[in-house]
Amino acid sequence: MTEQKLPLPPFTEETAKQKIQMAEDAWNSKDPVKVSKAYSIDTEWRNRSEFINGREEVQQFLENKWSTELDYKLKKELWAYTDNRIAVRFEYEYRNEQNQWFRAYGNENWEFDENGLMKKRFASINDVSIEASDRKL
Repeated sequence: MTEQKLPLPPFTEETAKQKIQMAEDAWNSKDPVKVSKAYSIDTEWRNRSEFINGREEVQQFLENKWSTELDYKLKKELWAYTDNRIAVRFEYEYRNEQNQWFRAYGNENWEFDENGLMKKRFASINDVSIEASDRKL
């Protein structure tokens, strides 16, 4: 049986927002296996300066990420969409092991295959250190 991740492209505003909310919920679970199931087996990522290829590398990347980005909380918003692509603006907050808090801002460009699995994810991200009292999420 072919693996699918609803909703499928072509996207409408409603289904693009649904796809984004599903991604936000999955990433906030901090479960690398759950998150990776939204991506095609041969997915291609650029995350900051890292290039990640395939679900197994995605899972390893996320395990490493959430072992150092503690108390991670993410919010995503629709920027634009068309046929099989969605652009997202996001922010997330986390603290490191020294209890320094950070807020990360960024943009992602997503491309999906016909089964609704993400084939490509290109993320540009900036981190800003913040005081715990300045947290928004």
